[in-house]
Amino acid sequence: MNLYQFISDNIKSTLITIPELLKVDLSNIIIEIPKDKSFGDFSTNIAMILVKQLKKSPRQIAEIILPYLKKLDFISEINIAGPGFINIKLKDEFIFNYINQQLDIKINNPETIVLDYGAYNVAKTLHIGHLRTSIVGDTLNRIAKFLGHKTISYNHIGDWGRPMGLVMAWIEKNAITNITAKELDSFYPMAVEYAKNNSEFLDRARIITAEFQNGDSKWTALYNTFIPISLKAMNDVINRLGMLPFDNTLGEANASKYLAPVEKLLRDKNLLQESDGAQIVVIREDTDTAPMPPFMFYNSRGADTYDATDLAALYYRKINDNPDRVIYLTDVRQTLHFQQVFRVAHKIGLFKPEQLEHQYFGTINGKNGPLKTRDGNAAGLLDIIEIVNNAAHKRVIESGKKLPKETIEMIAIAALKFNDLIHDVKSDYIFDADDVVQFEGRTGPYILYTAVRLKSILRKNKNEITKIKLEYNYKLSEIERSLILKILDFNRIIQFAFDCRATNILANYTYDLCQLINTFYHECPILRDDVNEQTREYRLQIAKNAYQSLYTAIDLMGLKIPSEM
Repeated sequence: MNLYQFISDNIKSTLITIPELLKVDLSNIIIEIPKDKSFGDFSTNIAMILVKQLKKSPRQIAEIILPYLKKLDFISEINIAGPGFINIKLKDEFIFNYINQQLDIKINNPETIVLDYGAYNVAKTLHIGHLRTSIVGDTLNRIAKFLGHKTISYNHIGDWGRPMGLVMAWIEKNAITNITAKELDSFYPMAVEYAKNNSEFLDRARIITAEFQNGDSKWTALYNTFIPISLKAMNDVINRLGMLPFDNTLGEANASKYLAPVEKLLRDKNLLQESDGAQIVVIREDTDTAPMPPFMFYNSRGADTYDATDLAALYYRKINDNPDRVIYLTDVRQTLHFQQVFRVAHKIGLFKPEQLEHQYFGTINGKNGPLKTRDGNAAGLLDIIEIVNNAAHKRVIESGKKLPKETIEMIAIAALKFNDLIHDVKSDYIFDADDVVQFEGRTGPYILYTAVRLKSILRKNKNEITKIKLEYNYKLSEIERSLILKILDFNRIIQFAFDCRATNILANYTYDLCQLINTFYHECPILRDDVNEQTREYRLQIAKNAYQSLYTAIDLMGLKIPSEM
């Protein structure tokens, strides 16, 4: 159950019964959770919102409202502050007894949502840019599932166009027969470099690209030889990062099969126009304030374009999944591209504008520019994982601990992923491996350490923790109250994080929760001999629910809790 929603609904239901407010507009009322707890557990600006409508001062309005809100049985204190804010404090027994219901999230209108993230390239090493789309996409996928949505995840792989032609031309030129994953990763960059000074090779790559895209059996057979190698390499990274498997790994090659029906839709609506030999769709609107180039379906050579295959991929998802919403997660450089694709998708009746979303993300750099390996080469995603793993191993040694290799790997992956999630998705950030593996501060290891510490308390308790109700004569301490209220804010945070498509909201909540848990750990002893049985039971109940919320948050971020740290 969502505590915030419960409180908001009860306050608003009470307001509409007040005679003086029967004819006023209450739609702009805001119920807030104050950061400063001296202002209460909840606060509302209703008195200031209604000044113009009621022609009274905020305090006069607040004094009208107060007697009605006081009747709500979950409120212990209510007062007027400042110019007319109404501050509300909840009863101890109410919030304590409420925590057993806090993870029961039910949304009224679950959707079928297609999530497009990953976008790995065949025969190319995954790079640092793939980290954000993978980690943020996976977390949004987990959150959506948790909320009750049906999700269908797509890794829209790059397996089409000239990159494939260059790889195949390189294999042909060097008469390569046995291909390993490491060798496959090197073919494309070597082919690109060679093509810079060899026009014949580049022309050959273009010919192979055209023949492959037209279904030539020789090049299709070669593609079928190296695609499993590339897919296995992708899956190895997915598994190491602890991501959910993609429901579909389909790329431009699959989308190209649906170009014909998409072209028919375009021609049926007279949308395709010829321009310098290309087939385009004019999508500029009178309200545009920035340049909006036309959508190109076929280029001047008659070849289909990246725009066309992305539109065809949307068509495929429409006829196969019929989703309520499609969400893409790519870097900011593709913003214009998706604006174009979405406009054409709307014009041919595939989706309404509000059903299509492009969530872009910022870039990751090292302290001195692009991330590099020790030998000075651009760092791939596996390189980054190894760099963090080595930093985590070093940090564990410095702490004087001896941990299994598997535990260090868990710490390293948590460090890498949490560091990405806690930053605003749309912002750039600087990555430093030594910083992210620290056991203090806003780091993944700190989150895992808190979970391990809390779990150890629950493990040491030999008695079963049963659901109990708070006795009226027991007064919660400030830290107990603060921790319970943070636990009870979990449902709101999860819904808010998804609504905003902002995984940093979840990550920052998790850090704040851990800080309260650690303060609770130090200030509220549980298993010590001098703690009376009633207090121990209450605190165990709080600890159990805190761990449940923390465990769920950690799981939603795709992290794993080790048995020791």
